[in-house]
Amino acid sequence: MKFLLSFAFVWFTLMLCHAQSGKKYQISPALEQIPLWPHSMPDDDSGSREPEKISDKGSVTNVSNPRLIVHQPKNPNGTAILVISGGGYAHIELGKESTPAANWFQSEGITAFELVYRLPQENWKSTNVPFEDAQRAIRIIRSLAKNYSIDPNKIGILGFSAGGHLAGFAAAKSDENLYTSIDQTDTLSARPDFVGLIYPVISMLPPNNKTHSYKSILGGSPSTEQEIAYSVEKHVNESMPVTFITQAADDPISPVDNSFLIYSALSNVHVPAEMHIFQTGGHGWGLGRKGSPVSSWPGLFKNWAQYNGFWK
Repeated sequence: MKFLLSFAFVWFTLMLCHAQSGKKYQISPALEQIPLWPHSMPDDDSGSREPEKISDKGSVTNVSNPRLIVHQPKNPNGTAILVISGGGYAHIELGKESTPAANWFQSEGITAFELVYRLPQENWKSTNVPFEDAQRAIRIIRSLAKNYSIDPNKIGILGFSAGGHLAGFAAAKSDENLYTSIDQTDTLSARPDFVGLIYPVISMLPPNNKTHSYKSILGGSPSTEQEIAYSVEKHVNESMPVTFITQAADDPISPVDNSFLIYSALSNVHVPAEMHIFQTGGHGWGLGRKGSPVSSWPGLFKNWAQYNGFWK
C-alpha cells in the first residue's frame, strides 16, 4: 500500500511538472500595451505583412506593431526601466528574458516596460528599425512619467544579448536623432539615466563579428566603416549613463570580450561602470536558473542601482 501511495505521489508530481513546463506563453490581456508610432513608422514600406507570431515559449517574429508592454507595480517607487530581450535581431525572446525580468522589476516597485521592436530582416526599408524603436520608446516613457508616477530622471534601459546591443546603442547614440521627429514626444530626451547590459553583444568588429546580430544588421560583407557604425564601444562618450555589465566567461554566443570592450570604453571616458564576469553560465540565462552562479546578477544589479540612487 505504501508503495502504491509513493508511486502515485511521484506520478502526480511528474505530471504536474510536465503540465507547468508545457504551459504556453501568452501576453496577459490585463497588461496595457502602448504603440510606439501613432501613425506611420520610419522606414516602413507600407507593404502587406504577415500577422505577428508568438511561439509557445514566447519568441516573437513578424513584428508590425512595435510597442511597449507595461508592468505597473501597485506601489511604484518612481523608477522605470525599458527591458529588451535578445534573439539575434531575428526574433525576440520575451518568454525567457524580458517578461520574467519585467515581472521581477514590477514586484520590486519598478515600472517595467517590455519592448516589442521591429526586426531588421522583416522587409523594412532599413535595418535601423530596432534602433528607431528603442529611441522612441525612451521618449514615450519619459512623456508618460506623470501617468505612471515615474521620476523622469530615473528611467533606465536593460537588455539581454542582442537586446544588450540595442540598449547600449540607444544609450551611446541618445544625443543623435535616429529618425525624423513626428510629434511633441520627440522633443524629449532619449537618454536613459542608467543602463544594464546582460550577456550583451557589443562589437561588430573582428574577432567579435560572428554573431547572428551581426548578420541581421549588416548582412554578408559589410565594410569596416559599417562595422564601426554599429559597434557600441566606438560610440561611447562622456554623456553615456552609468552602466552595469554582466556575462559568463564561457559564453559561446557572444564572446565575453564584448563586456571587456564596453567596460574599457566607459573607463576611458570616465563613465562609472560595474562589471561582473561569472566563471560559468553560458548564454541566454535570463534571470538565471535558481542556484546557478549567474542567478545572483539581479541582486547585484539591485545593489548597484541603489548605490547610484535609482532604486529605493
